[in-house]
Amino acid sequence: MRLLLVEDDKALSAELALQLEQHGFAVDRVFDGAEAAFIGESEPYDVIILDLGLPEMPGIDVLKQWRSKQIATPVLILTARDAWHEKVDGFRAGGDDYLSKPFHVEELVARLDALIRRSKGVAVAQIEHGGLKLDEATQSVEQYIGSGKVVTELTGVEFRLLRYLMLHPGHLFSESQLLEHVYNYDSEKESNVIEVYISKLRKKLGKERILTKRGQGYLFNPEKP
Repeated sequence: MRLLLVEDDKALSAELALQLEQHGFAVDRVFDGAEAAFIGESEPYDVIILDLGLPEMPGIDVLKQWRSKQIATPVLILTARDAWHEKVDGFRAGGDDYLSKPFHVEELVARLDALIRRSKGVAVAQIEHGGLKLDEATQSVEQYIGSGKVVTELTGVEFRLLRYLMLHPGHLFSESQLLEHVYNYDSEKESNVIEVYISKLRKKLGKERILTKRGQGYLFNPEKP
C-alpha cells in the first residue's frame, strides 16, 4: 500500500516513515500544505496521513481542496490539537479518522489498515480469499495444504504486492498500476520488478493464485485452486 505522510516536523516524519515502512507501507513524505495539495491530487495513494498545523497552507484547507476535486483517498488526520471542535471540523472537511499526538504507532497502523479495508469494500478484520488469509501484523500468509496449516513469511515488497492484489480480487492490473501502489515516488525500480515478485509469490503460494493476462497484467484468483 502506498501512503502519503504530510507532517512538517521532519524528525517526526522520518521516524514515522521508517516505522510505517516496517509495517508494510511505501511512504512518500511532504512537509507543507501547498506541496501536499498538489501531490495528493496527482499520485494514486491508498491512504493519507495529514497533519493540520502545516506551513504554506493549513491542513484543513488541503483536505477541503482534495474533496472539492473528488479525491476520495481515505485521510487520517494527525495533530497535536485535541479540542473536540477541531475533530468535528476535520470530519466535516472530509476526514475519515482522527488521531492525536502523542500516539502508539500500533494504533496508527491498525487505523490505517481499517481505513484501507473499508475503502476497498472489505468489512472483515482480515483479508481472506480462497483459503488464503493475509496477516497484516506479521506480514505473512496462512493457508491449509492437505490437513495442515502452513504459514509463509513474506518480504516487504511481496507483502505490499499481495495485499494490494487481495484487496481487489479478480481485478486486472497492469505492471505500471501495481508499481504505483507498491513503491514510493523516489524508489529506483527495475523494468521487470513486478514480474520478478509475482514469480516469487507464485513459488510460495502456488501458480494459480496470481493469474496472468498476457499483454495486460495480473490478477489475484479469489477461488481456491
